[in-house]
Amino acid sequence: MTSIPGIGGTTAASSNGGPTGNDLSSVDLDQFLGLLITELQNQDPLNPMDNAQMLTQISQIREIGSNNQLSETLTTFAIGQELSMASSMIGKQISALDNNAQEVEGIVDRVSVQTDSEDSNSRIVSVHIGDSVVDIKNIREIVNN
Repeated sequence: MTSIPGIGGTTAASSNGGPTGNDLSSVDLDQFLGLLITELQNQDPLNPMDNAQMLTQISQIREIGSNNQLSETLTTFAIGQELSMASSMIGKQISALDNNAQEVEGIVDRVSVQTDSEDSNSRIVSVHIGDSVVDIKNIREIVNN
């Protein structure tokens, strides 16, 4: 029978204090589909899975998929909000910590968005004061001119 890492049949907590063997909340869509396919491949042909169980698992797949889509949509929306907020600061005086943890004050002259090289969905919105780059989360004060 095929083994899937991280999925056990016990209900006791793991020795490192992690989730229990029956806790499937950390299983992503690909792992869940792999588990379902493995289960279907290894089921007893004389005693197949009950239709109700199959429908339950299919609905769980749909729920996981819709949760993933909602998370992606909310992340995209949050990045858009950050970009909109940062662009509205152009020409305004701010005080903040730059990316080198130095206190910086000045007028925002431009905005940039950086993409994480390992995760293309992860973006960081920054404002620029001269040569200083400030993550939008590190802005302490905005002064209206």
